[in-house]
Amino acid sequence: MALRLVQVNFKARDDSALGRFWAAALGWGVSREGPGVTNVEPVGFSWPDPSAVCVDVVTVPDPETVQYRAHLDLATTSAAHQAELVTQLVELGATPADVGQGDVPWTALVDPEGNLFRVLEPRAIYRDTGPIAAVVLSCADPRATARFWSEATDWTLHEATNDSARLRSAKGVGPYLEFHPAPALKSVCGRVHLDLRPYPDDDQAAEVARLRALGATEADVDQGNVPWVCLADPEGNEFCVLTPG
Repeated sequence: MALRLVQVNFKARDDSALGRFWAAALGWGVSREGPGVTNVEPVGFSWPDPSAVCVDVVTVPDPETVQYRAHLDLATTSAAHQAELVTQLVELGATPADVGQGDVPWTALVDPEGNLFRVLEPRAIYRDTGPIAAVVLSCADPRATARFWSEATDWTLHEATNDSARLRSAKGVGPYLEFHPAPALKSVCGRVHLDLRPYPDDDQAAEVARLRALGATEADVDQGNVPWVCLADPEGNEFCVLTPG
């Protein structure tokens, strides 16, 4: 039994507008799942596929104050590409962000709704990830958090230290799932979380029970009566377990 990381979910005031921003930022297409839900994925993508972690944007009545517990890192292929991408993103509505980064080679931005992301300088490790280099979760203990996620999903642990940890699909494709230390994390729900899906023949309830045994806890995000289950990892990072498919 294992789960697949299939998408990053953004809560939004306007799913259509934010979806268009991220589609342009990533060079992907947009589709509408229904009222208030915009899907952003590669053109011609056969979902789910580990070659990409898609973006799902959902309108909610009153999005929470932004908490930077989860963010995307975007890949670039050269210094010129990085500069061009930053310029393009600002023209699309992104704005520079000061997160106390100091003098670093990457650029911190926030999207039109205030969600943090980074445009990385060229790095060899991300040369084949696609436009999203990594999905990043903040935590106090990267090694322990990576251990939870490696047991929760079918992704492979590539690196684990006290300072950072990294997983990737066992097929060696798509972005990385990374864990970086952050001080004074707040125990409030954020606007960005991960969605996991069981394999078609697996049982959602059994997967949820397995995750709880690994240390996950129930999360109440005012989800109401929905077919998915909201949980939080041992560090408080929220995620949803979707129905099998």
